[in-house]
Amino acid sequence: MNVHHLELFYYVAKYEGITAAVRKMPYGIQQPAVSGQLLQLEKSLGVKLFNRRPFSLTTAGDDLYDHVYPFFSRLSDVEERLKGEESKHLRIAASASVLRHHLPELLAEMRDSIPGLRLTLRDVEPSDVQDVLVRQQADIAVSVIHPRMGDGLNAAELMRLSLALLLPASHKAKKLADLLEDDAGTMTSKTPLVGLPAYEEVSQLFQKEIDNRGVNWPIAVEVDSLDGVQQFVRCGFGAGITVRIPGVDLPKGMKAIDLDEFPPLVIGVVYQGSLKPIASEFLEAATVRARALMKKAAKK
Repeated sequence: MNVHHLELFYYVAKYEGITAAVRKMPYGIQQPAVSGQLLQLEKSLGVKLFNRRPFSLTTAGDDLYDHVYPFFSRLSDVEERLKGEESKHLRIAASASVLRHHLPELLAEMRDSIPGLRLTLRDVEPSDVQDVLVRQQADIAVSVIHPRMGDGLNAAELMRLSLALLLPASHKAKKLADLLEDDAGTMTSKTPLVGLPAYEEVSQLFQKEIDNRGVNWPIAVEVDSLDGVQQFVRCGFGAGITVRIPGVDLPKGMKAIDLDEFPPLVIGVVYQGSLKPIASEFLEAATVRARALMKKAAKK
């Protein structure tokens, strides 16, 4: 049986006639279309469901109406309940660092203004953001904004983060040039490089600028997170490619050489299609918080 045909039958039986049903259905449909589709339903079932003039349900029609009434009569209630629950449920995908350092306070503010707020937080790498959104496993993602977004994805910029090289605090280097040397006419590094995989935006921004400067400095230790970069730098494996995050202090025992002349890493809210109201509220709050963090960082 065609479910749409059953829905039409429900309205016709409820309002005792096709003409009355067409006037009161929650969507527009022409009377001839309703008549034709009900004839198809009767044909598929092999029984007559109602008499047209005067209107009356047959025995088979009464039986069918008893079966479909509980489902279709409650649809509007179910819709309202689901909309109510969904209006307070926000699913966010972000890196572990963002989840740990930036979202708790922001979401606490939202919780105070939205009673009953329900959250689902997913720890994802930037390279997995598109897949998570396309599969509708998250409403939004706080992540790196790539120059070329996937089809159907939109992004709102929150902030631009400067690249930096992370070093042990005891390292003598004070600027990028201190880490480089001229090796037979080719600029190379004096220390190994620790960084994210080549497909990550941080690595691409760094390597593109280094290449433009004619420096040969490939990644010697590849890790899968910025936390991993910190750990390997702490253990003496080399200089680590990282970003300066407003409001987050450098790890104890480490220092950073800022790469302000390098292209920045753009962070924002990524989403598919249009934002539902609660996601729009998050974006507005996140924008305000990002501006405050950047303003505070600029004063230091």
